[in-house]
Amino acid sequence: MTRNAPTIRRYLLNRTFLFSAIGFLILLFVCRQAYQASVRDSAQEIAQSVAENTFNSMYLVMSQGWTRSQLEQFMAQLSQPEDAPATSMNVMVYRGETVSELYGYIDQPAMDSLIRQAMDEGKKIERYSDDRQRYLHPLQARENCLACHTNASLGDTLGVIEVKQDLTRQLEIANGNLLYYLLLLSPLPALFGFWAVRTVTLRVNHSVEELSKRITRVDSLDDLGSLSRGNEDLGFHELNQIFSQVETLADRLRGIAVDKDLLEFEIRLLEKFVITSEVVRDWREYINMLMLDINQVIQIYTMFSIFKVDDEVFDLEIFWLKPPAAKTREMMEDAIRKRLQGNSHFALPGEVIIHHNSVHTDGPPLELAPAEIELQTKSLLVETPKIGGIVGIGVHADIVKDSTKVLVLESILSTLLNVVGSVKAIYKYTRDLEYYATRDPLTNLYNQRMFWELLDYELDRSQRHDYQVALVMIDLDNFKAINDGYGHAMGDKLLRQLSMAMNRMLRTGDILARYGGDEFVVILPETGMAQAKKVCDRLLETMQNFALETSGGGVVRVTGSIGAGLFPEHADNRKDLFMFVDNLMYRSKSQGKNRISLPDKEDVADIFNDLNQKMVLVNDAIEHRSVVPVFQPIQPNGDDPFAVEVLSRLQLPDDTLMTAGEFIEIAESMGKVHLMDYIVMEKAFQRVRDTGYGGLLFINLSPRSILVRDFLHKLHELVKQYEMDPGRIVFEITERDTVKNMGLLENFVRSLKDAGYLLAIDDFGSGFSSFHYLKYLPIDFVKIEGEFIANMVNDPRDKAFVVSISDLAKQLELKTVAEFVENEEVLEMVRSVGIDYAQGFHVGRPSREMPGSD
Repeated sequence: MTRNAPTIRRYLLNRTFLFSAIGFLILLFVCRQAYQASVRDSAQEIAQSVAENTFNSMYLVMSQGWTRSQLEQFMAQLSQPEDAPATSMNVMVYRGETVSELYGYIDQPAMDSLIRQAMDEGKKIERYSDDRQRYLHPLQARENCLACHTNASLGDTLGVIEVKQDLTRQLEIANGNLLYYLLLLSPLPALFGFWAVRTVTLRVNHSVEELSKRITRVDSLDDLGSLSRGNEDLGFHELNQIFSQVETLADRLRGIAVDKDLLEFEIRLLEKFVITSEVVRDWREYINMLMLDINQVIQIYTMFSIFKVDDEVFDLEIFWLKPPAAKTREMMEDAIRKRLQGNSHFALPGEVIIHHNSVHTDGPPLELAPAEIELQTKSLLVETPKIGGIVGIGVHADIVKDSTKVLVLESILSTLLNVVGSVKAIYKYTRDLEYYATRDPLTNLYNQRMFWELLDYELDRSQRHDYQVALVMIDLDNFKAINDGYGHAMGDKLLRQLSMAMNRMLRTGDILARYGGDEFVVILPETGMAQAKKVCDRLLETMQNFALETSGGGVVRVTGSIGAGLFPEHADNRKDLFMFVDNLMYRSKSQGKNRISLPDKEDVADIFNDLNQKMVLVNDAIEHRSVVPVFQPIQPNGDDPFAVEVLSRLQLPDDTLMTAGEFIEIAESMGKVHLMDYIVMEKAFQRVRDTGYGGLLFINLSPRSILVRDFLHKLHELVKQYEMDPGRIVFEITERDTVKNMGLLENFVRSLKDAGYLLAIDDFGSGFSSFHYLKYLPIDFVKIEGEFIANMVNDPRDKAFVVSISDLAKQLELKTVAEFVENEEVLEMVRSVGIDYAQGFHVGRPSREMPGSD
């Protein structure tokens, strides 16, 4: 910023006075020189005239005949005394040699070089020195002079007349008079300059003040039009140009600038675009409030959203600032339908559910002409989940002519689209998640997780109301042979139809759930053993009578092995009850299948003896370090590194291996699962070192490990001992009821992450807690629930859910792993939806050998 800048008036006045003074001095110098030159020229003419008059006078005297005394007297009169005034003129005649030879020499001053030059050359000579003039006029012989000067020729120089003048006094008087009159005239330029400056500055100031007033009135982009001067002439071409440039700048600003009020409004609006549970719940009221905020800056009369939430159902919400007239409402609906034409995603006509909402319910109805209905819209198309929509704003026609307001409207619509679209997507996600969190996607029965919650609830109620609860477990016989012989599609169809048939056989209030694969469990509240046996008989009969026709005309039949137990008669907690019933079910299988095993007093003792034997087996395995790791390959679908999952097995005396499902819960109930984890990790790390395996190592981590203080210390020791890279170890977290404190789990997991280990969520999508883990834990991998993967080929809902999880993981920059990849068809679909890794028996079965080693 320039400080102490002068005003135009002051600047012009300073320059006027300065240039007037300079002009005066220049004028004085020029006039003095001109005047002095004039005086000199006048003196020259006088000297020349005097010289010629003197010569003429001499000629006249000589032509009459003069004596020597007359000549001397004449010469004496021409001479000027030395003490004469400086302004006097001195005339002297010098006789040349030709005349002196004929008439003799006279007394005259000695001739200097200049006089002799005039004598010799016969030319007039004029010299100035110190304001003194000297003029030499040669006397040349004429025709009539030769009569007397017989020794001369025509043109000879007979003498020189010298005229001397002192011009000092004359020049002093002339310079004084010149200065006097110039000083008298000197104020006139300053006065004229001041008048000119004042005239110019008045006109300039008027124009500048007018421009300043117009600029001061500019508070928004709409006010830029006030800068136009129209046809007004400002008096100066330059000022007219400046105003024209200002008008051009205003026009450009209207095209590129954003109104401050609009910008502040947009910022305030963006701050409100935060999706909370309240927004999702009361989103219509939220849109009404947004309409009021928008109308503070831009006049809009309606906002609308239309979303395709199901295949043939369209949800149209129209929000009005005031209640519309019937004709206006009808025109708006038609205008929205026209906007949807040409959009293949919205295959109108369809079932359109229309809701009209009004911010203000009172006042006269809003009536619009067809020309006033101008819609600004944005569309959203999301394939997974299949949801799409358009939101729009109705504005007056003149607004769309303002490019800046259109940009703001576009920005508002984009953000509004995300909010409304997210609300709709969250609604659809939530609805699907609620379903998949509690239901098995294949059979629509309760899933394993919901089974445990319902069992806890019923056992708690039974204790408070003192009644029995029966638990029934069903395992289909030889179901793998059906899958292998008829294909998984037939197996899935059998499970769906059989589950419906069994569900019809149950009483109201009985709970049938699919525990996994071909296993089913039934909770029978307020049921003794006699009633439980009747239910088991009906279920067994249902399976025996069940038949499913194949496409080739054949019939598929299935039987099942059933076990049942009571709470609290046979066990006083859910785990013991479940293991007790599970053992009875396996007894049915061992006795020939297709039968029911109900407990008696001896069975209770035998089963718990069997559980005690398993506990002893677990203790022996820990003591003798007979827990061995097996490795199941996890195949990458791109350039990601190879991976294996480490699984625990118990080596039995006959050199067979017991799977983790048979002993892990017993180890957890004994509080020794972390000791088995130590053994498995150490043996796996040793195998990695010995084989040179360079891929990722997935290790199942029981959340109970966080309760063990030295777990992290022991882990770091093993990693250091076997020189493992923490960045190659992926710990899998599975939801279990052993962790009630989410904060404790979060701290434990972050400690692992800080140490460089990677983390994965196992069985993702089987419950809400998985999403809770995803939100609060630093996860790297998402292992998608195998039930969804196995059924995605035949069930579009499963596929949609898998694609949703895959897309969510990509947005969060997480890697995905598909479990239960049992055939090539599933593998190809896993690849097509962009899942990063595949795991299952089709990819590779668990083996003691390390796959993918160097």
